[in-house]
Amino acid sequence: MTSESTTDKPFRIEKRQVYEAYKAVKANHGAAGVDGQTLEMFEKDLAVNLYKVWNRMSSGTYFPPPVRAVSIPKKTGGERVLGVPTVSDRIAQMVVKQMIEPDLDSLFLPDSYGYRPGKSALDAVGVTRQRCWKYDWVLEFDIKGLFDNLPHDLLLKAVRKHVACKWALLYIERWLAAPMEKNGEVVERTRGTPQGGVVSPILSNLFMHYAFDLWMTRTHPDLPWCRYADDGLVHCRNEQQAEALKAELGARLVACGLQMHPTKTKIVYCKDQRRRGEYPNVVFDFLGYQFRPRRVANTQRDEFFCGYTPAASPTAMKSMRATIKSLNIPRQTPGTLAEIAQQLNPLLRGWIAYYGRYSRSALSTLADYVNRKLRAWIMRKFKRFQSHKTRASLFVRKLARENPGLFVHRKAFGTNTFA
Repeated sequence: MTSESTTDKPFRIEKRQVYEAYKAVKANHGAAGVDGQTLEMFEKDLAVNLYKVWNRMSSGTYFPPPVRAVSIPKKTGGERVLGVPTVSDRIAQMVVKQMIEPDLDSLFLPDSYGYRPGKSALDAVGVTRQRCWKYDWVLEFDIKGLFDNLPHDLLLKAVRKHVACKWALLYIERWLAAPMEKNGEVVERTRGTPQGGVVSPILSNLFMHYAFDLWMTRTHPDLPWCRYADDGLVHCRNEQQAEALKAELGARLVACGLQMHPTKTKIVYCKDQRRRGEYPNVVFDFLGYQFRPRRVANTQRDEFFCGYTPAASPTAMKSMRATIKSLNIPRQTPGTLAEIAQQLNPLLRGWIAYYGRYSRSALSTLADYVNRKLRAWIMRKFKRFQSHKTRASLFVRKLARENPGLFVHRKAFGTNTFA
């Protein structure tokens, strides 16, 4: 597909824009939509398929197919329903996203971190860590089913205010109205934007920019806040202030057609010194980290103190162990240790990079779990190590010492990892 464009189309969309959108979709991978077409199948006739997307979008005749409903388990229990668009629809959505994102993102406030270029969840964790040292109380809030419940009228009011591109606006309206196919049944939608859609994150950010971010800045300019999609925190000076804010925010969300999650929203005492009195909540989880009082080392004075700091949450640790367990390493006896390392290292590298940013030592139990799986593999593979855990551990340590780069968690946690 060339980068040339024609002048006989009502909408001027460059073919290069469609190709760039395809490359972004390819990098994100993704499952097949309602048509069953995978990315690999789409690429077998890439030029023709991209031309179809461009031709329909530039002529105004592109109508999105239903999104496929896929239920995935939540780490905290229950299920989340994702709406998976077709490959062609993901590319079309990416064309619009890349068109509107520069202008919309420039509107958003610094403490909105979710789904934004140049910002990350770790940035949000870092700023929360600093603020917990300065403020004794935090309101942790969660919006119940944000993506599923966004009111179309209010959302489109914001979109029309800031999106000048006529064809981008047209297709956003069509995507919001696109039905969902669940278990073979097509279900019409009157609210929400499917979680899993390419344009959904930026649309939800635009809605929350007005529903929470600007409202918070206008009504409580003295209270720092942080939001990542539907999860947010507001730091308060005392419990009474946090209670009042909780009531105000609940009413604000209702006015915007949303609802504060009744069980995931709570007020937390987060003073880093010794607590006076008893408080029901002194711990909160945010973006995979758990914030709570911990024993922290002062390396300059060679002493310890009680600090309110983040580390990988128990839920995140459980999820990581479950992922490792699913590899069934002890039964991969026909393979080699190097082949197991190829499976483990990308996972470990990602976890260490994210959960090791703060309180890396908390991941040592994960390293121990990996080592137990490797020891079990050794004991099953070689008869001489059966019923000899210590010898098996020493053998794994010997192999790792001979090849220091074999497992990334050994490098991350020191030479005693395989002890």
